[in-house]
Amino acid sequence: MIITDPILLRGELLVRVLRDGQVIQTLRDENMIMTVARVALAYLIAGDGAGKVINRIGIGTNGNGPTPDDTALTSAFIKAIASHTYPAAGQVRFNWSIGTGEANGMAIREFGLITTDSTLFARKTRAPIEKGSDISLEGSWTIIF
Repeated sequence: MIITDPILLRGELLVRVLRDGQVIQTLRDENMIMTVARVALAYLIAGDGAGKVINRIGIGTNGNGPTPDDTALTSAFIKAIASHTYPAAGQVRFNWSIGTGEANGMAIREFGLITTDSTLFARKTRAPIEKGSDISLEGSWTIIF
């Protein structure tokens, strides 16, 4: 008997762009999980996961579409995740924000989830968000097993 139960690892990024505290744009889209994320998960479930915990959000300037072998963001601004929740069985949601005083002058084209040992776990690209002092970002990133 052959039993197959394919686990599709995927993610969903939600970004709200605010100008002076008012939402001006919302993006919700799936993202790419990096190949090294599977390695991190294997270490975690075996109990050898030191450094493999997702604890940061990163934004960068590279608008080229993600590939499974991506390992870093370009000209990255990196910040600690604010919190995490478990919205449903097999899901973890990371909540984050980028304030009006952070990453100003950056044309944000990419987002990434980053582990404590700087492994790029997931990446998403998009059209640029011109980050100025009147712009803040808030959102969540859900990893679904």
